[in-house]
Amino acid sequence: MRIIAEAPCRVDLAGGTLDIWPLYLFHPGAVTVNFAINRYTRCAIETLDSPEIRLRSDDLNAAENFDSLTELDETPRPRLPLAVRLLRFFRPSTGLAMRTDSEAPAGAGISGSSALMIAGASALNRLTGSDHTLEKIREIAQNVEAQIIRVPTGVQDYYPALYGGFSAIELGPAGVRRVGISVDLDDFDHRIVLCYTGAPRNSGINNWEVTKAYLDGDRKIQRNFAHIASIASSMRVAVQKADWGEAGRLLREEWSYRRKNAPGISTPAIDHLITQAKRAGSLGAKVCGAGGGGCVFFLVERGAQECVSRAVRKAGGEILPVQVAARGVTIRTGRGV
Repeated sequence: MRIIAEAPCRVDLAGGTLDIWPLYLFHPGAVTVNFAINRYTRCAIETLDSPEIRLRSDDLNAAENFDSLTELDETPRPRLPLAVRLLRFFRPSTGLAMRTDSEAPAGAGISGSSALMIAGASALNRLTGSDHTLEKIREIAQNVEAQIIRVPTGVQDYYPALYGGFSAIELGPAGVRRVGISVDLDDFDHRIVLCYTGAPRNSGINNWEVTKAYLDGDRKIQRNFAHIASIASSMRVAVQKADWGEAGRLLREEWSYRRKNAPGISTPAIDHLITQAKRAGSLGAKVCGAGGGGCVFFLVERGAQECVSRAVRKAGGEILPVQVAARGVTIRTGRGV
């Protein structure tokens, strides 16, 4: 039997880091706004007649084999911790070959690891017949990822991978709720440019440093997040109304507050990319994820996509062609898939 799960990555528009518990509890009405993109992560599982566990990551160009699940359990520092941690949780009753891949560059800030967690958890959920709901899959993926990176993780990255499209992630004392936002995707796809800076970064560590400073009473960061929370609520309204001029202004404003949160969130190279893109027709820009490198997202005037892309390439960025992914995780099963 073979199972293939595929889940999309995402771009966050506003409200990032607020999705880390308990930060959102201090900002009533907190929301994170993001959308799925057609850069995918994949997990393929094939059952074996032996108890062997064979792991392969194509994007990392790494492999790891175990004689059994018991040997996998006893390995203290696996080469492929994402796959190993998921297998420890789901505990399949059969040997298997598990192969993963990601179209997100390393440290890109577009939630490649979180999307891969969703793909892997969804495939193992199907294999083991665990019958977990989508929301439970999100909870499992988030908790297992926290075990791997050893710092708290936010919730926003998993929802685009699960549902696709545009999402408003509502955050409050009652918990987390994902609300889809209807957008003319054919129009919006002509208004986006995504650039990889070539410099990876560790979003988990960056976000944890900011979170610690907030909880330790840093008034500056607390004030910045009050502004970011307000901007995210306004961004949700702008997206709902397809007011892309206002969305661009909010993108600029959000980035201006976010880059004040910690040294290194922006870099001279990122600042140069954003300046050159603005001259070519960008309405607003921000670094995806926690900052310090990775991808930069540009919202552009309709008709300016190619001009902005040329300016970004000339400034040293690598363009990643993307569109909105309308669907979330998909699973195919059968001997012929």
